[in-house]
Amino acid sequence: MTEVSVAVKPKRAVPDPARGGHRSTKRSRREARAAYLFLAPWFVGLLVITIGPIFASLYLSFTDYSLLEEAKWVGFDNYVKMFTEDPRFIASLKVTTIYVVVSVPMQLAFALLLALVLDRGLRGLSFYRSVFYLPSLLGGSVAIAILWRKVFGADGLVNAVLGIFGIEGQGWVGHPDYALGTLILLHVWTFGAPMIIFLAGLRQIPASYYEAASVDGAGKWRQFKSITIPLLTPIIFFNLVLELIKSFQSFTQAFIVSGGKGGPADSTLFYTLYLYLQGFKNYDMGYAAAMAWVLLLIIAGLTGVNFLASKYWVFYGDTK
Repeated sequence: MTEVSVAVKPKRAVPDPARGGHRSTKRSRREARAAYLFLAPWFVGLLVITIGPIFASLYLSFTDYSLLEEAKWVGFDNYVKMFTEDPRFIASLKVTTIYVVVSVPMQLAFALLLALVLDRGLRGLSFYRSVFYLPSLLGGSVAIAILWRKVFGADGLVNAVLGIFGIEGQGWVGHPDYALGTLILLHVWTFGAPMIIFLAGLRQIPASYYEAASVDGAGKWRQFKSITIPLLTPIIFFNLVLELIKSFQSFTQAFIVSGGKGGPADSTLFYTLYLYLQGFKNYDMGYAAAMAWVLLLIIAGLTGVNFLASKYWVFYGDTK
């Protein structure tokens, strides 16, 4: 008869409180209390600096508040006035929409083009990346906005260059047909941040894909269309969402170039600039708070639409 051995699985040891299990629980609690103690300043800042002002602005958006007098509840009057009685609000919304729709695709296309050039393995790549990233650091500053106003002024550099070719220039920032275009160029010029992200994405695409495509007879354009763009769509989507949000919040450039008025003829009256004028020039802080919440809803809505539409054109590995 064959002897059968049965392996008996040892029982799992149960922590004995008498042997230190209770001490371990106490130590975990002390560590948790210490963690909450270190996080307390962040929680206080979140409550006082972020959450508190958010709810305060929501309340003020339903009031008539001039900063100098007590807020008076007016319900939805600010929102009704915004869309029915304020033509400058509609003008600011139109100017900002044109600015975003034109400048964001141009900036991303230019950033991707430069990323493709740098991805070819240029000597001194680190130097070029640093130089091309500088506009993103400086583009939103007051100094660059002042310089931009001088460059496109009547006696600026642009007209000086045009004069060499016998072309008579004009004050580009002072003409209602061209002033917004100068701000769009300024936004396109701040291509550094999306370019660096595009370059990082290009470096993640395996070279074997291009080698296989070359063996199959695919040219450079075919490789770009069928390999680079599909594999880069998550990066394109990321840059698109970030730049849309940033563009809707643009303020400094329009404020400096237009002298803080949104002129000429409201051609550079950005949404945020008009919000500032209402709140800190006209002292209509309740109306400005309502404008801020409308801007929040616009940005949130467009971001949500982008996320919903991304499933049709953004590729993550083998899925779409």
